[in-house]
Amino acid sequence: MNSKTGFIKRFIQDFYLVIIMVFLYAPIATMAVLSFNSSKSRTQWGGFTTRWYTQLFSSSTIMTALYNTLLIAFLSSLIAVIIGTAAAIAINSMKRVPRSLLMGITNIPMLNADIVTGISLMLAFIAFGISLGFQTILISHITFNIPYVILSVSPKLKQTDKSTYEAAMDLGATSVSAFFKVVFPDILPGVLSGFLLAFTMSLDDFIITHFTRGAGINTLSTLIYSEVRRGIKPSMYALSTIIFITVLVLLLITNFAPKRKKQ
Repeated sequence: MNSKTGFIKRFIQDFYLVIIMVFLYAPIATMAVLSFNSSKSRTQWGGFTTRWYTQLFSSSTIMTALYNTLLIAFLSSLIAVIIGTAAAIAINSMKRVPRSLLMGITNIPMLNADIVTGISLMLAFIAFGISLGFQTILISHITFNIPYVILSVSPKLKQTDKSTYEAAMDLGATSVSAFFKVVFPDILPGVLSGFLLAFTMSLDDFIITHFTRGAGINTLSTLIYSEVRRGIKPSMYALSTIIFITVLVLLLITNFAPKRKKQ
């Protein structure tokens, strides 16, 4: 009786999990399948083809948007990691009340609506006379990436033993040398996690980029939006599939890389 009840319970749990997975990933799977459909129809299968991927990579417009996307994602993540790590160290060295206050303030941009952040940054750039373009997108992405880096690095800083840093200083190491030889190896998983998270967020952003990009420059997200307004092309299915797989791989690395280090 107990084994029968356990079997029914496990069956319901597995069935529920399958329903959730289908609900979340069936649309993406449909898009990925259509990216290999030789027919432009969204309801009829015309045979397997990689033509849309070939067409995608032969388009100079898409390749330029891809270059902009990757360059902005890499630069903004790198700069955000440097600024965010320094900020996390400074916040971690504070007393409890100001530390909690500053952590709350740095968390606000993550909770704020992207459309509010995008419009605010656009108005700030215009008010300070900064022309909208590549540089404003880069500054915007650095701005919204810094809180994610602080959030990733801060827990690692709390786990570090301050006495080892002080011991290195007592043995004659400079403050910079003691930091890079004692503290930095301990917080490196958090720094890498923050970089990958920031890279993913930058790669995936549309709303803030849309408000701060100005005319004449596109990232993949804004290009897809422009193309969809004119009518969906199958090459957009291929592009969206590549973006999804890229983000999925980065998220898997972000979530599993630190765990492997622990093991």
